Amino acid sequence: MLDELLKRPIVPVIVIEDANDAEPLAGALLEGGIDIIEVTFRTAAAGEAIGRVKKAFPQMLLGAGTVLTTEQADRAIDAGAGFGLAPGLNPAVVKHFQQRGGTFIPGVMTPSEIERGLELGCKFLKFFPAGTAGGPAMLKALAGPYASQGVQFCPTGGVNLGNMMDYLSLPIVAAIGGSWIATKQQIADKDWGTITKQAKDALAACQ
Repeated sequence: MLDELLKRPIVPVIVIEDANDAEPLAGALLEGGIDIIEVTFRTAAAGEAIGRVKKAFPQMLLGAGTVLTTEQADRAIDAGAGFGLAPGLNPAVVKHFQQRGGTFIPGVMTPSEIERGLELGCKFLKFFPAGTAGGPAMLKALAGPYASQGVQFCPTGGVNLGNMMDYLSLPIVAAIGGSWIATKQQIADKDWGTITKQAKDALAACQ
């Protein structure tokens, strides 16, 4: 799973209020060329939405975001998530997700948190909130001591089409997480065409 994740430069960060939107949303992303999705556990619909995407689009790399507890980790994995992410680093959640066979990407912001992540076997780390935590300049500084340890980052929070390449141009950045590709309002409005276009535009910017 980790090898597959590292091949994909863009991870859409998705908030789904209505599980019925899960399949058309995933279809819109796939039509735009993106075959990975992070469904955040910020809503009660997250677990069902993950299960629906898993069933309808088994080819999609399916992750659960904002996994803050071991109970949420269980719900995510039982629904079909192959990887999990969190805004912070909770060793109990990381270990629980790993013990159940999933890949976990904890959130970090400081050197001490990066080293705690390394202790837990996590070399792919979420840098959050990227925009307010120093952005590309901070990641350049972190590359000095940690690039040699194989650390790779997925900055999320304040990343958008206009600045995504400032992050992706850094060797220590493997991917970016972005909520602009499919916003909460666009999903609620069922604006699948716009979401497909935004996915295509993001991929085109990478190329």
